[in-house]
Amino acid sequence: MPEIAADPLTPKYRRVLLKLSGESLGYGGGKLGINLDETKAIAEQLKRVVARGVQLAVVVGGGNLLRGAQFTAEGESIKPATADYMGMLGTVMNGLALQDTLEAMNVETRLQSAVRMETVAEPYIRRRAIRHLEKGRIVILAGGTGNPFVTTDTAAALRGTELEVEVVLKATRVDGVYNADPEKNPHAVKYDRLTYDQVIRDDLRVMDIGAFEMCRRAKLPILVFNYKRENAIEKAIAGIAIGTVVGG
Repeated sequence: MPEIAADPLTPKYRRVLLKLSGESLGYGGGKLGINLDETKAIAEQLKRVVARGVQLAVVVGGGNLLRGAQFTAEGESIKPATADYMGMLGTVMNGLALQDTLEAMNVETRLQSAVRMETVAEPYIRRRAIRHLEKGRIVILAGGTGNPFVTTDTAAALRGTELEVEVVLKATRVDGVYNADPEKNPHAVKYDRLTYDQVIRDDLRVMDIGAFEMCRRAKLPILVFNYKRENAIEKAIAGIAIGTVVGG
């Protein structure tokens, strides 16, 4: 009998947290809204990932719909805390869009929100989230941490630590961590691997400092990669050398 070729995307990790920015579900170029074509493209990869047995949690941002900073310029009447809560609601909208897109592909999901709104999402409960993961459901985590003045990077680090994932995957527009902004400096050098101490010493922008410190204390590896590359999420979970690995 002919040999069956091994799947080149066989997962390296059993349980993963994927941090998706709001822009990954949007149009880009400053246009606000949810781009269903982009959402479907991501959902198709997530479907293939869980079909390979990976337990997958997804933290979603809301920047494609609203950014709190736009309401807090000098002279504006909306308070910073209120603006951040508005941003949290945007993450729930993105979570709902991703959930329905996945379920249209016959993928079981659960949407959990740190901001209580039981009509549209379960409240975030750690043990319940773990149970959903063990049953093969994708757990979409919205509402950030439920608190203002922290980013969805912090939510990703916190949930990744709570849910005992093996790696945090940070999907970005660039293909890793550089010593300068590659969108501004064509001579910027990309790192393939970094220690936590190197990131601190060289003041590299992996994620916000609070989120990074949380991952460092938990010894939780971070993989920064470009989600726009072909099958990028699947390759990241398979341990293929894309992006930049921090720690681990």
